[in-house]
Amino acid sequence: MRVLSFGPKVLTVLAVLGLTAACETAPEATGEMVQEAVVVEQGVVPGSEEDLVLNVGDRVYFAFDSYALRPSAQQVLDRQAAWMSQYPQNNLLIEGHCDDRGTREYNLALGERRANAVRQYLISKGVAPARLSTISYGKERPVAFGNNEAAWAQNRRGVSVLSN
Repeated sequence: MRVLSFGPKVLTVLAVLGLTAACETAPEATGEMVQEAVVVEQGVVPGSEEDLVLNVGDRVYFAFDSYALRPSAQQVLDRQAAWMSQYPQNNLLIEGHCDDRGTREYNLALGERRANAVRQYLISKGVAPARLSTISYGKERPVAFGNNEAAWAQNRRGVSVLSN
């Protein structure tokens, strides 16, 4: 019987690959990003940016050339609204993002509509308008690179960032 032994570098690489694969989301056949179940992380400061990202969800995804909120996006935003009511000292900056197709001007306008759609939904759920601000980055801040639907789907997003 032979026992395999791995050095610390190999174990570190395997751990990083495992964590990366566990965090990755992939578009469904419809192009909608799959929303992972949110698991409460231990050791996270309640009401912090890390809490928002890990335990609530900080982003929603949009269809091509759209700012309509999908049901999966509404679920994330419902959790954000509840979190905002639990932490009244927090304010959010809502970022609107687009994929790299289209002109800079068009994508800035679309990113603005996406950020405003998120803002209006949160307001409809009871979050005070003064606690929410928006900005559009258009196609200027992609999170995924590539000329394919998988990359484009990740870049068509609205992201809520703690702005205290």
